[in-house]
Amino acid sequence: MSMPFPPQSKVDRRKTAQAFLQQELDELPAEERHVVERFIAKRGVARNIEREFHEARTFGERVADRVAAVGGSWRFIICFGIVLVIWMVANSFMLAKAFDPYPYILLNLVLSCLAAVQAPIIMMSQNRQAAVDRMNAGNDYQVNVKAELEVLQIHEKIDQLRDQDWAALVQLQYRQVELLEHLLARTNSGDNHTH
Repeated sequence: MSMPFPPQSKVDRRKTAQAFLQQELDELPAEERHVVERFIAKRGVARNIEREFHEARTFGERVADRVAAVGGSWRFIICFGIVLVIWMVANSFMLAKAFDPYPYILLNLVLSCLAAVQAPIIMMSQNRQAAVDRMNAGNDYQVNVKAELEVLQIHEKIDQLRDQDWAALVQLQYRQVELLEHLLARTNSGDNHTH
């Protein structure tokens, strides 16, 4: 005897998203609607923002990043410190006719010009990094929303399977009770024939 199991219904991803977000999909902001559409289509939302941003940089942005990387390193600080010491020693003690005698006015001018150029370049690189961080945060939010939708979807499927299992167990128990009643009826009818 085959036992009929309840048909397995499919969990609707669109209804899951609407229940989670508690509003119609058309009313969602564009970013969330994009995540929900990808969820419904069973597509991912995670992106490698660093790589995308790195590949889209202009020549000037690449130069700014390189200047920021070099200017913000210990190697640059040590090398620049050595150059400063050599400049001061050469102009104070070694050269008979110093081209920049103490108080090193030319050195001060060079340092001021270097700082005036280097600081905005480093700030450009930092601004770009801040933009990457904002894009990463936005991508993390999208991934988190999709992950919550997926978890909710799993909960719905588990609840559905549990309900189906309960229905199947009730049917099995009902069938066992019928078989026991049938067996008792046969046993009682067999006992009546022996007397």
